[in-house]
Amino acid sequence: MSYGTPAGYNSFSEYYDSLMQNVGYKERCDYILEVFERLNHDMGLCLDLACGTGSLTVELKKRGVDVYGIDASYDMLSHAREKAEENEVEILFLCQKMQAIDLYGTIDTCVCTLDSINHLTKESDVQKTFDRVSLFMNKGGYFLFDANTIYKHEKVLADNTFVYDTDDVFCVWQNSLKENNIVDIELDFFEREDKVYYRTEEKFSERAYSSEHMCIMLEKAGFEVVAKYGDMTFETPKEDEQRIIYIAKKK
Repeated sequence: MSYGTPAGYNSFSEYYDSLMQNVGYKERCDYILEVFERLNHDMGLCLDLACGTGSLTVELKKRGVDVYGIDASYDMLSHAREKAEENEVEILFLCQKMQAIDLYGTIDTCVCTLDSINHLTKESDVQKTFDRVSLFMNKGGYFLFDANTIYKHEKVLADNTFVYDTDDVFCVWQNSLKENNIVDIELDFFEREDKVYYRTEEKFSERAYSSEHMCIMLEKAGFEVVAKYGDMTFETPKEDEQRIIYIAKKK
């Protein structure tokens, strides 16, 4: 998941890459490039929206995509800039909220991955985000994003607790399912230093929207939904799909 929407995440930004090491950014980058190859769409100038620590942004740049990133967290972007320097690529990163992006010019493609849209728990904020992306999108451009499904919120995240033990940190992830398919999430991080563990925490919420609702909001923003796929596939989403990929074209 990408946690680039809220403006905080001071602690989470430190452990984000460690906890997300199984995401497979290279494979996800390959998938995105194949999507646009199948669409016969030159990605042109691309915006990586809610880019987090910039892992996907860097992968896209290394493949020759003219890309820049936006995120609302200064801490996430600090790691993104360091990652770009380490990979010897020049990438512009801007600190802006998704629902209030203000770009210098138009874009040809926008990607927003790993359930970043779910972090917008107000329907009006989702609509504003789609509207802003549409405003800066050239006619015929594409907006590719993914979102966790209602199924995932009700059956997988729900009121469950997960534990992650990595070389860098021990993390306890606790969920609470609320109304409107909102899941309140509490993360407790325990970092060991010598024989002492130091605890920090982060709290945020995610909301799942129905596929039909997503499409209605995209249409209102001036997009035509051209495809919906199961995560990292080119197949129609299943009833128990946990993440859906949406591909919308600017009318």
